Amino acid sequence: MITARELMTADVTCVRASDTVMDAARAMARLGVGSLPIRGEDDTLKGMLTDRDIVVKVLAEGKDPMAMHAGELAQGDAVTVRVDDDVEAVLSAMADHSVRRVPVLDGDDLVGIIAQADVARALPDRPVGDLLKAISTD
Repeated sequence: MITARELMTADVTCVRASDTVMDAARAMARLGVGSLPIRGEDDTLKGMLTDRDIVVKVLAEGKDPMAMHAGELAQGDAVTVRVDDDVEAVLSAMADHSVRRVPVLDGDDLVGIIAQADVARALPDRPVGDLLKAISTD
């Protein structure tokens, strides 16, 4: 059985909760990614910040991305999976919460991230198609 450890990308860049939204946007642009995990000052995962969050919750509302902190956009608990979860648990987490990326935890430590592209590369067409259908409902 394939586990989250086998699917994940281990080299995860995070944004600090105290970083400005502008810093986070620049990091996303530099890395060519659309989301970054938000780490608290205690190094725990506080949530995920997406490029859509920046556009909809900051820019469209006329807020200053240089004055807002990434942590202000962390809402509720982040959807996560455990490093030893099987692929079914990963697919369920992504589909049930309509997320395209899910952080991977080992205890409280962020050790990786799984994107829908990681799933697509590792699995046959049917489960991937089901996942894409489930997360594309919004």
